[in-house]
Amino acid sequence: MRAMLLSEPRPIEERPLIETELPEPEPGPGQVRLRVEVCGVCHTDLHTVEGDLPLPKLPLIPGHQVVGVVDATGEGVTRVKVGDRVGVPWLYHTCGSCRFCRNGQENLCEEGRFTGYHVDGGYAEYMLAEEDFVCPLPPGLEPAKAAPLLCGGIIGYRALKLSGIRPGRKLGLYGFGASAHLAIQVATYWGCEVFVFSRGAHHRELARELGAVWTGTPQESPPEKLDSSIIFAPAGWLVPLALGHLDRGGVLVLAGITMTDLPQLKYELLYHERVVRSVANATRQDAREFLELAAVIPVKTTVETFPLEEANEALQKLKEGRINGAGVLVL
Repeated sequence: MRAMLLSEPRPIEERPLIETELPEPEPGPGQVRLRVEVCGVCHTDLHTVEGDLPLPKLPLIPGHQVVGVVDATGEGVTRVKVGDRVGVPWLYHTCGSCRFCRNGQENLCEEGRFTGYHVDGGYAEYMLAEEDFVCPLPPGLEPAKAAPLLCGGIIGYRALKLSGIRPGRKLGLYGFGASAHLAIQVATYWGCEVFVFSRGAHHRELARELGAVWTGTPQESPPEKLDSSIIFAPAGWLVPLALGHLDRGGVLVLAGITMTDLPQLKYELLYHERVVRSVANATRQDAREFLELAAVIPVKTTVETFPLEEANEALQKLKEGRINGAGVLVL
């Protein structure tokens, strides 16, 4: 099978992903094999490829927003059958027995493994997944439109929940890429007023098309104080700016898997019970809730597609902020 393989993390400008021929993987007990149709391109992939995250496995096939058709099943698989189209998200496996799993916080599992990070992901023609962790997809949704829902959508949804935003309240979104352009659709469906901060004029235009009541650059001040905000961009310098735009009791959520260092904060930015919290992964319940809601709204994804062999180019465009919406590799 064809795969884009990472042997050594390097800047994306050096094209670290190499097109390689590998044997098709064989599913073990409880596993299914997917013939991959599409795989979303995510900032986490970029952090993986460039070595911003410590890698538990090399060589590695990245990719964790995968839509494919089951073409083989391992022993004991009963819920999924050959021919089913399913999605594979970031969460690949949890132990089910640690204190976090028992408390409904499997996203914090001490033995958690993640797709395209601990195990090979979807930048390939075939991949393995665990039956218990694949996602049924809304019927009639084309694969390229479904892929960004599986990470950007699910993480954005969890970030919205953790922000405590309520109908009629004011929400700020910092960075307007794959995740934010899905989160805004949920927020506006809930009746929130959304204020978008982005450096890219084309991103701000898309935000207005999707219902933002105000857009500006991160250095601009919104016309009103905000009740909650989410930072999607991996830029720590945004944190004091975002706190300064929050109302009393406001919540700031950091939705990235990594972020540049936060600058020193003045206590007055946190005073009046403002809260800063991170998002770490997501649960299967988050995935179920979001995918059901996405079908009801219905959430529309804006995508730019690339062939598999252009994975390096897709990640470089993502790094430079030149993808409007979400990037998707099509096999």
